[in-house]
Amino acid sequence: MTAPAAGPDEARPEGYMRVSQALAAAGHPHPPVWLDVAARTSQEAADALGVAVGQIAKSVIFRRKADEVAVLVVTSGDRRVDERRVAAHTGPLGRADAAFVKARTGFSIGGVAPIAHAELPVTLIDRELFRFDVIWAAAGHPNGVFRLSPQQLQQLTGAPVMDVVQV
Repeated sequence: MTAPAAGPDEARPEGYMRVSQALAAAGHPHPPVWLDVAARTSQEAADALGVAVGQIAKSVIFRRKADEVAVLVVTSGDRRVDERRVAAHTGPLGRADAAFVKARTGFSIGGVAPIAHAELPVTLIDRELFRFDVIWAAAGHPNGVFRLSPQQLQQLTGAPVMDVVQV
């Protein structure tokens, strides 16, 4: 299923290494793990890890129209982000294509981590993640994930917790 985090002799992609270094610098107790298969969706990640889809902390990126800043919403893999609810906190939003996501975050879609971005995004954490004691987030690459609690996610990002999913 998973392999331990890369050792010094094993080359891993730059995004994965950036997240690994950020977690270590923050004193996070769980280094990223490398999955044997790419997990570009919440369902794929849940299947690879043997956890509920809701335990996957998916990262959804929007483009704030006013200034082209990335807006990151982290929510449970079994929920859909309500763009209107997010916009009420951030201002009008547009869709973020793959080039925008890569340029602003430094990560490709399917591997966007909640931390270690190329440019600091506006980040919101959805309250639905707090249904779980343990969640898993992308670690900068579709094959990389890391374990944490919702409280640790909030500590690592400094983001507010709010209700931003469809009801």
